[in-house]
Amino acid sequence: MTGAIPGEQNPEQGPKGERMPRQRREPAGPIALHVDDRSGSSVITARAAASFEPVGRSVATARSFVRDTLQGWGFADIVDDAVVLTSELVTNAVVHAGTEAEVLCLRTEPGVRIEVSDRYPEREVPLQNAHAVMGSPDREGGRGLQLCAALASRWGVEYTSTHKNVWFQLDLPERPLGTRTAGPALPPDLLPTADGRVRVAVLQIDRKGSVSAWNEDAEELFGYAADEVVGKPLTDLAAWPHTPGTGTGIAEALQLSRWEGSYGVRRADGRVTPVYASHLRVRDTEGEPSTVCLLVRDHERAVLQTPSRGPAGDQGGADGPSADPFEVFIGSPAPDDLDGLLQRTVERARDMLDGDSAFLLLATDDETELEVRASTGLPSARQRFARVPVEAGPGRYGSARMPAVHEDLTSVPGAVPLLAGTGMRSVVTVPLKVEGRLTGSLGVAAEAPGRYSNEEALRLQFAADRIALAVESARLGELERLRRGSLSFLVEASDLLAGTLDRDQTLALMAQMTVPTLATWCAVYTIADPASDPYLSYVLHEDEELIDGIKSLLSKIPPPEPVLTPGAQVWPLPGEVAHQAALRSSMRSLGLGGGPAQQLTASIGPTLATASAVGGETVVLPLVARNRVIGMLTLGKPTDEHFRQEILELAEDLSRRAALALDNARLYSERTAISQSLQRSLLPPGLPHIDGVEVDVIYRAAGEGNEVGGDFYDLFPIGDGAYGFAIGDVCGTGPNAAAVTGLARHALRLLAREGLSGPAVLERLNSAILDEGDRSRFLTLLYGELRPQADGGAEMKVVCAGHPLPLRLRQDGTVEAAAEPQPLLGVIEDLELYEQTVTLDPGDVLLCVTDGVTERREGARMLGDDGLADVLTTCTGLTAGAVAARILRAVERFASDAPSDDMAILAMRVPGLQQD
Repeated sequence: MTGAIPGEQNPEQGPKGERMPRQRREPAGPIALHVDDRSGSSVITARAAASFEPVGRSVATARSFVRDTLQGWGFADIVDDAVVLTSELVTNAVVHAGTEAEVLCLRTEPGVRIEVSDRYPEREVPLQNAHAVMGSPDREGGRGLQLCAALASRWGVEYTSTHKNVWFQLDLPERPLGTRTAGPALPPDLLPTADGRVRVAVLQIDRKGSVSAWNEDAEELFGYAADEVVGKPLTDLAAWPHTPGTGTGIAEALQLSRWEGSYGVRRADGRVTPVYASHLRVRDTEGEPSTVCLLVRDHERAVLQTPSRGPAGDQGGADGPSADPFEVFIGSPAPDDLDGLLQRTVERARDMLDGDSAFLLLATDDETELEVRASTGLPSARQRFARVPVEAGPGRYGSARMPAVHEDLTSVPGAVPLLAGTGMRSVVTVPLKVEGRLTGSLGVAAEAPGRYSNEEALRLQFAADRIALAVESARLGELERLRRGSLSFLVEASDLLAGTLDRDQTLALMAQMTVPTLATWCAVYTIADPASDPYLSYVLHEDEELIDGIKSLLSKIPPPEPVLTPGAQVWPLPGEVAHQAALRSSMRSLGLGGGPAQQLTASIGPTLATASAVGGETVVLPLVARNRVIGMLTLGKPTDEHFRQEILELAEDLSRRAALALDNARLYSERTAISQSLQRSLLPPGLPHIDGVEVDVIYRAAGEGNEVGGDFYDLFPIGDGAYGFAIGDVCGTGPNAAAVTGLARHALRLLAREGLSGPAVLERLNSAILDEGDRSRFLTLLYGELRPQADGGAEMKVVCAGHPLPLRLRQDGTVEAAAEPQPLLGVIEDLELYEQTVTLDPGDVLLCVTDGVTERREGARMLGDDGLADVLTTCTGLTAGAVAARILRAVERFASDAPSDDMAILAMRVPGLQQD
């Protein structure tokens, strides 16, 4: 098999044919892979792969992919040949074969190997030998293989049952010895501009900083003769730029082993000539050090500046390709995620300065604090997201805005808070800046003192300058993704919180939205009123087994102090107490005394797992609604972990929404309790027992949370063995209708017990309703008086004022109206009502309902009086309760949607002579 990688899968396929990412670049790992190319093996140092759909535009995309990949690897010499060959092979795949094409680029020691695979293995491929028939160059297909034979160092074809793979190898041309880098031939108008002959001023500066040599070009450039400047300090002539954030001056630059940059030199006429300088520190045969300075005018810097330079002191290989300084430091390919980029940065920085550890911090939005985002060589990942102030102390070494070198941290305790207790002695830190704005800080530390000097600071600053823009771009990308995610999170949280008015459910939602998205555990404290202490209402941890331990711990320590101050406040008490309790528990298990923590933690006793769960950073956010603290939201991390600033800001936004939802739930609960209490007062306290008559009532109020609406019923004793009963319907529903309901029910009882007849009771009630004025509502009412008879029957006197007529069910199953309709109440002042007498025989039923029953609708159909009568005919022999229940089931099943009107069903039955 030609061109196969032993032990490797298809580069675009995972296990069992699983699809891999569309494009990727991978550096070679610690274990080098070897390519069998029939003429030797070569080490793969990097790879890049991509897949292209079977459409015409994929050919141009494949060309761009190969060109970008090879230029990124510094293989400019073979880019054109590689692009031509790839273009032909991809065209064969996506245009002629009509299948997807997969392109794999492998960087090897001699050059580059490119493989193009398609899914059309049936096509005939010529043999790879001198006698192979390659076909005519004018043919539409097959030219790719001809070009491989003509341009590639080696090439081959691989067949499998599912795909065909064509590969070719392009070797880098050998460069003459001594050539380090070379640029392409350019048209004259693109060459750097020089005013006449380029003059290179050569100065030599002794160890004291004084000029010891001054050549003729220096005299021409600056107007001083040699005898005028020799012996004078260079600082008298140099106009050094004092750029904010730059800690290296001319005197320090002259002490460095190598330095390159821009500054100015004052001419004899007083003007300043901007120059580009290259400094090299040397020593003579007697060991005396001095600095050689080569200076050209600043716009002629191409004379001294190498087109591609690595960090100071990195000379590179004699024949190595030029590379971007960013990739020289980071490596290729650069990680496309922020965490990967930061981790690669600290590892390369540690290796570059031969340190024991390295760390990188990013500035918060207000640039007052730095947040640890990556570290290597430190005791643990506990430093992640820890925050330190930008200005840690007075002077240059106390500010992250300036490069700093600490030779021994033991002499300046706390100078670098991040390294406290890590055993690091010497450290160098440099700022990351973009357009003069502080974006972060990069540091390298060692366990030995005196390891770093200004030279290492300059090298590290060089690297930091190269990666600052990439880091800031990745940080802004991450921040944008985080903010979009935060907006989505807050929108979803708002919807969930707005979807309930139940207090307990609101507390549960608050905790479930917080854990584990924002914190590892959380606790919600509530405050009933300003005079009450905070009460621990809810605790949640992502590990359910730890909830009880955290709840036990928090219930036995003082709650956080409720304050109106917005933002997260650190609350160290849970972690401290848990640590002391765990320590005491461990000492007790070893047979040691409890120590000074015994009194504080005697009643807590959390497990070590609980102590670890709350041992990290704990913050408290006030739950403020309507200018009052109604509770606190406590968020916690496990041991040695900290919160990101963005997470705290998101938690603060969530706490504001949660506080309002919690307060709304409280207000709703209070008002619902009041409303339900008032509504219950409008219902009869209970049904009296009537000898010889069965009575049952079913009542349903429309509307969520309503216990009483516009419909009402009542049954009460009047005196002398008589009972009053009523069922009515006030126009409308809700509180206003309920108010008229209360008036009617209480007026009926009062007037009936005064001995008035039924018509007189209703006429006075009509006057009372009209006296309400604008608040009055018309009322339909069925009122009657019930008197059980000695012979087993019952006599009723009934007045039906605009109400659905009562229905009488006889024992033989016939149904008839038991009253005649009369005017309703609350409309006209002078009513002339009369009552009718109805006698119920044993086994008869009198059914009274409101219009919510008869007007039940399903589309254009309505149950009506006839439908109700049909249902009632099926109730012969049933008890009063069974009759009411059957009527209710019939009403509910008549339509699919929930009832929209109040309903009341009153059933009265005289038992038969025999048990039914």
